[in-house]
Amino acid sequence: QVQLVESGGGMVQAGGSLRLSCTASGLTQEYAVGWFRQAPGKAREFVAGISWSSSSIYNSDSVKGRFTISTDNAKNTVYLQMNSLKPEDTAVYYCAWRQWTVSRLGYDYSYWGQGTQVTVSS
Repeated sequence: QVQLVESGGGMVQAGGSLRLSCTASGLTQEYAVGWFRQAPGKAREFVAGISWSSSSIYNSDSVKGRFTISTDNAKNTVYLQMNSLKPEDTAVYYCAWRQWTVSRLGYDYSYWGQGTQVTVSS
């Protein structure tokens, strides 16, 4: 089955940057990966998504212009470059997999990674 592993989280000051990685295994067909986040006491929200071919890319309004999603197919890895981080970006970040195309809905995804904590201090 598909297995996803996130890494790259940590603690940074406001205005700093982090790059999250999601490395996948067991992928055998067309698929897409989405990044989601969940802050304490808040609902899970879509951050960004990309198809493996990079033909479809979506960013949420809250991160547009600050975060960039990309793929390195040779490494089976999807990245989330996070710049100009704000305290409200603090959350556990998850990558998730689904067949075919990007979706903004968490329940459309079939597999999830374990999450990586991002903490942005003010």
